[in-house]
Amino acid sequence: MTSRLWRWSARLRDTILRRWWGLRGRLVFGALGVRGVAGVRFYGMPVISLVPGSFIELGPRVVLCSHPRYTALGVARPVVLRTLAPNASIRVGADVGISGGVICAAISVDIGDRCLLGADVQITDTDFHPLAAEGRRFEKRQEFITSEAVVIEENVFLGAGVRVLKGVRIGRNTVVGAGSVVTRDLPSDVVAAGVPARVITNLPDLKS
Repeated sequence: MTSRLWRWSARLRDTILRRWWGLRGRLVFGALGVRGVAGVRFYGMPVISLVPGSFIELGPRVVLCSHPRYTALGVARPVVLRTLAPNASIRVGADVGISGGVICAAISVDIGDRCLLGADVQITDTDFHPLAAEGRRFEKRQEFITSEAVVIEENVFLGAGVRVLKGVRIGRNTVVGAGSVVTRDLPSDVVAAGVPARVITNLPDLKS
């Protein structure tokens, strides 16, 4: 009896939390001007900020998991979606799942449909600070900071802790192993891993 009661109370708690996060998330995202927020599912509250003149667009059935209870590996932080400059953009396609991921855009980050971002993935299109030593700590002007757009094509799987750096395109269906750092383009239909990430095998080879 005690076990059944505990399970029932846990389900009730989860239902209430999901409804609260959904309501709050849609209100906050809507107030900030995020596009396509109606179909998003929230597990915990993300951190979000937009510079005036930039935008974030989320496709249908996107899942943002910011609470460690709702993903097997847990998450170290909430989902973070942040634009850093006017005209910057973040686009997330339909049926994308993000668990504790960080996406920062000074130019643009585009993520295709059905992508899966494992726990604590980081994607950024900028160096955040200049490479030049003088004034590096305090220089915020984007014209002195190197930034290049990031494109992740549809159905890509980024394993836990992957970091995708500026100027990278990852081809459709590709899998990137946990903890990898992607510093250059990866083709479609491959498995890649390492620091920096390199192609390990082609996806069809795994079927033999």
